[in-house]
Amino acid sequence: MKQILIIFIGLALFSCHQNKKEDQKNIETEVKETTENFDWLLGKWQRVNEKEGRQTFEKWTKISNSKYTGIGFTMQDGDTVKREKIHLVEIDKQWSLAVEVLEEPQLTIFKMTNYTSTTFTCTNDSIEFPNKIKYWKEGDRLKAMVSNAEIEISFEFKKL
Repeated sequence: MKQILIIFIGLALFSCHQNKKEDQKNIETEVKETTENFDWLLGKWQRVNEKEGRQTFEKWTKISNSKYTGIGFTMQDGDTVKREKIHLVEIDKQWSLAVEVLEEPQLTIFKMTNYTSTTFTCTNDSIEFPNKIKYWKEGDRLKAMVSNAEIEISFEFKKL
């Protein structure tokens, strides 16, 4: 009788241990499925559809699972004519794109309205242009578009 009781307790403990492992595995899977990943942005990029005489670059870095930073700049005749810092951040489960243009006193915030595994779109309807920014990966190219209802400017980058 003692042996049957010991075997029964052993099986019960083993069963509980297996359930804990399965529960942990399910939780890890849920976290992976719900965590956005924008690692496809990472690296140094050069714009291939730039006006003649100009060169535009972007560099993206991952700071954490909830923060990416980018820097973009345009050069003409060896001088930097435009520079901006870009922050893609998650705060309270909401992703936003914050653009810091050096000539402007404050950040412009765009709320993420759509994303997939290789795209995202952010909007800010309180400003005139751009009020929509979209990034996506197409093959080995990084593409972006800034727009409003009347104007679209497309960017195509190759990886350096």
